[in-house]
Amino acid sequence: MVKVVEKALASLGIAESNPGGFAGAWTGSGRPQTVVSPIHGEALATVANVTPQEFDAILAKCHGAWASWKLVPAPKRGEVVKALGDALRRHKQALAELVTLEMGKSLREGLGEVQEMIDICDFAVGLSRQLYGLTMPSERKQHRLQEQWHPLGVVGVITAFNFPVAVWSWNTALALVCGDTVLWKPSSKTPLTAIACTKIAEKVLRDFGFDPAICSLAIGKGSDIGDLINTDPRVALVSYTGSVPGGRHVGGQVQARFGRHILELGGNGAVIVSEKADLDIALRCIYFGAIGTSGQRCTTTRRVIVQEAIAPAFRERLLELYRKTSIGDPRDEKILMGPLVDTAAVATMLAAIETVKAQGGK
Repeated sequence: MVKVVEKALASLGIAESNPGGFAGAWTGSGRPQTVVSPIHGEALATVANVTPQEFDAILAKCHGAWASWKLVPAPKRGEVVKALGDALRRHKQALAELVTLEMGKSLREGLGEVQEMIDICDFAVGLSRQLYGLTMPSERKQHRLQEQWHPLGVVGVITAFNFPVAVWSWNTALALVCGDTVLWKPSSKTPLTAIACTKIAEKVLRDFGFDPAICSLAIGKGSDIGDLINTDPRVALVSYTGSVPGGRHVGGQVQARFGRHILELGGNGAVIVSEKADLDIALRCIYFGAIGTSGQRCTTTRRVIVQEAIAPAFRERLLELYRKTSIGDPRDEKILMGPLVDTAAVATMLAAIETVKAQGGK
């Protein structure tokens, strides 16, 4: 048996062994995967991936739940999202601890990520009373033109490991108030946070008397489940967050069936610093922008363009910040930088360092 090593897991309903699929009921009979914390290398729990057959049943139930959910008045849907935000407030500390434990970002960042979940719920509640449409004059006598927005259907949400809960909430809060249901395929590197969030949403939906399949979940290793989402016409829109190559793959599959997609992909963040800048603020922003989440972000600072007159002094001050960087257990408030998410990420980093050296970098 895999030992559950942290109390945050139990408080969020995470067991030693967990099914990885949900659409009103929990299921998962595929190959189990062991989730290991990058902090201490200990096993946290196991998750049973869903099979293609189980995925089909999950999607069918999620699509079926849309038939009734889309008829619920938007302000009422907003009440559900408000309750979801309130539930996240109650579980903020435990969920942040789980984010830190499972993917390695600092607890401070984990708390900030869960706060983003709460904030988007608050934002979406307001939108639930603002789903306006235009009314326009017509050239035909005794006629008018009216614009009315309708729910799309099932929204497939495929998320990355570096923001394992926030990205789901951004998509889900907006989709729910618009009358859409959500099928979530999380990164296989962070399945436990996905299970925890789905359990929170499940309870909220049940408390309101709605079908909990409105917020469904399908966990799978690699791209198998993602490809099923991308190619199934029952998924009206696919929202994918990940790498640029991954985005090309997803976009191609969805476009092949003329589906809709939203792609949030990798970045190459640059900061420009002029001699008139407040250098203390600029240094802090650049430094944390580079080391936050151990550099594993699409928004990570990768290039700094500095005005020539201040470049030497600025460079030395920035290097001094790096020299003082503390790397270790991200649950310690004094630690600014935790581990990379897994051994594959370490190998990628080491290869990048060799590339830099080959190009003359130090």
